[in-house]
Amino acid sequence: MLTVAACGSSSSHSSTTALLGNTVHQECTAISDVLADGPDPDADPVGYAQAQVLPLRQLTISDAKLHSDVLTLANAFQAFSTGSGAGGTKAALAVAKAENAVNSICPEAAP
Repeated sequence: MLTVAACGSSSSHSSTTALLGNTVHQECTAISDVLADGPDPDADPVGYAQAQVLPLRQLTISDAKLHSDVLTLANAFQAFSTGSGAGGTKAALAVAKAENAVNSICPEAAP
């Protein structure tokens, strides 16, 4: 199942996941579930971005840093889905940066 793999089932992330604690681990699973839903990000990057904004904003996340990172990702997805040209490139970079921030807490949660 994707959510299990996304939240650190590989041995390189197992110690990180253990340190996160049960609540953050559950929050990472919820984030992974949201990001696994919707269009294929490779086939339809704009549609994928549009599909993620509202579900990410609706997540209840108790960890302040993770919550901030998820909202930043939602905002980056929104900017990407409405951007074009140079603005689209800047928005794509913002998405990548936001995904990396989420993945620093929830390894492999964001594609």
